[in-house]
Amino acid sequence: MSYNREQKQDRKNLLWAALAILALLNVLLLYFFYQERKENTTKDSVIAARMEEVLTTKSKLDSISTQLDIKIAQIQQLGGRVDSLLSLKAQLEKDKQLLKDRNSFSLKKYEERIKNYEALLAEKDQEIASLRQELGTATARNQELSEQISGLESEKEQLGEQIDVVNSKAVELQEKIAIASALRAEKIQVSAISDKGKERDGGNYRSKRINQLKVNFELAENAVAQANDKDIFLRVLDPDGAVLSDMATGSGSFLHHEREMIYSSRQKVAYKNARTPVSIIYGRGGIPLKSGKYTVELYAEGFKIGQGDFTVK
Repeated sequence: MSYNREQKQDRKNLLWAALAILALLNVLLLYFFYQERKENTTKDSVIAARMEEVLTTKSKLDSISTQLDIKIAQIQQLGGRVDSLLSLKAQLEKDKQLLKDRNSFSLKKYEERIKNYEALLAEKDQEIASLRQELGTATARNQELSEQISGLESEKEQLGEQIDVVNSKAVELQEKIAIASALRAEKIQVSAISDKGKERDGGNYRSKRINQLKVNFELAENAVAQANDKDIFLRVLDPDGAVLSDMATGSGSFLHHEREMIYSSRQKVAYKNARTPVSIIYGRGGIPLKSGKYTVELYAEGFKIGQGDFTVK
């Protein structure tokens, strides 16, 4: 009995010892859990604090970037150079990219950079103010020059109008001079020359007796005309209005008021401002003329200087 009682007591002691050990283990586990939780809480606080620093730094860099863009636009509008600002902009973008690596983030280093950026922005404010002052001076000078140019343009316009009037009068005078200097053919007579060389006049001829036509006239005296050689163009028109011409016997074309006209014959005359007799012959080469009334026209120096007629029976 005594032995059994001792065994029961030993078992009871072991049980209490096991319970004590389990209780101790639970206490240790709770302690380690608390320590780990405390460490995690500390780490979270550090991470949160660093995250806030990063976000604050990024916000400042974004603000500086916006101000930098504004400064670049302002200086460009004022005609200044922005090379250094563009380089600064590129460096700023690199700094913003490096913020993504939070493990290498240094608040002190970024605060120093931000101070440098802000100092440079302040310098650019002074540069912008200086450029605006220069631009204001240049604008005032440009306004003054613009007013001077406007006055000159007004004078130029008035002078141009005066020149136009003078030119118009000059053209009108030249036209009058040209008309006044135009030659005039007088006493126009048409003779018929037979194949035997016999010349008939009177203005009425038989077709079979006409081998050549001879137009006689006088260039009237004209002191205004130039004294030089004159080309006289003869046009012989048949009863239907067709021009008699034969390129083989000297016919051709000339310009009259920018229009090409066929002539029957051509004669160069030495004119010296005095009355000058002229004869122009047109040969038909044996081809008979049809019956009817014919017209002869004389041209020189762009003017029609005379007209006559004859009849073929």
